[in-house]
Formats: sequence, C-alpha cells, structure tokens
Amino acid sequence: MLQRLINDVKESAGSALRLTSIAGVAAIALFISFAFLCAAAFIYVLQHYGPIEACLAGAVLFFVVTLIAVAVYMARRREMRRRAARAAKATAASAFADPVMIATGLQIVRAIGVKRLIPIIAVAGLALGLMASRGAAASSEDEEQGEE
Repeated sequence: MLQRLINDVKESAGSALRLTSIAGVAAIALFISFAFLCAAAFIYVLQHYGPIEACLAGAVLFFVVTLIAVAVYMARRREMRRRAARAAKATAASAFADPVMIATGLQIVRAIGVKRLIPIIAVAGLALGLMASRGAAASSEDEEQGEE
C-alpha cells in the first residue's frame, strides 16, 4: 500500500516535471519569436519613417504590453482576494453546520451546565470580537501598504 502511494507520487512528480519542461521550452520559443517580430517591426518603421519614429513605436508597443500585464495582474490579485474571502466564509459556515461539531457542543453544554457556560461564552465572544477587530485592522493596513 505504501509502495503504491510512493509510486503514485513519483509518477505525478515526473509528469509534472515533464509538463513544466515543455512549458518552459514553449515560453522560450515564444519569447524568441516575439523578439524577432519586434525587430522586424522596428526595421520596417526605421526604413519608412526614420530612427526616432521607430524608437517611439517600439516604446509605445512595449508600454501597451506593460499596461496589459499590469491590468491582468491587478484583476488576478483582486480575484484571489475574493476567492480567499469566500473560502474563509465557507469554512466558518461549514464548521457550524457539521453535525459532529453540533453534537460536541451539546455534550459540552450538558457536562458544564448552562449557568456556568454563560460567563465562559461571554468571555469567548469578547475575545473573538477583539481578534476580529485586530484582523480587520491588519488587513486594512496591508491593503494600504499594497496600494503605495
């Protein structure tokens, strides 16, 4: 059983390495192709319009590519934050909906007693509120630092 698990890990690692190698070769080939296309466009603009216009055209082309990359990065980062927030909410909701968790909570209430449990719940609620406010303050500070 353990040997089969080890073999599965080796096989998946090997296939991941092969796929990564193929993706790396494709990325290098794409970069070289893009470099030759840029060189051809530069030479074309140089022959027809002159060196200043050719340099400006190249600068504009790479500026547009940079703007597109920044836009994709920002959209991706925003989506990752939304996905993390949804996952955190789903995790919190699923923990309270779990029947084992509910049964455990009922057993704790029966063992301790309701009258003794009320002050404990009040202190726990206060601690949870403090932790939530600290977490909100820390996340707002992180957002402010990320925007700078």
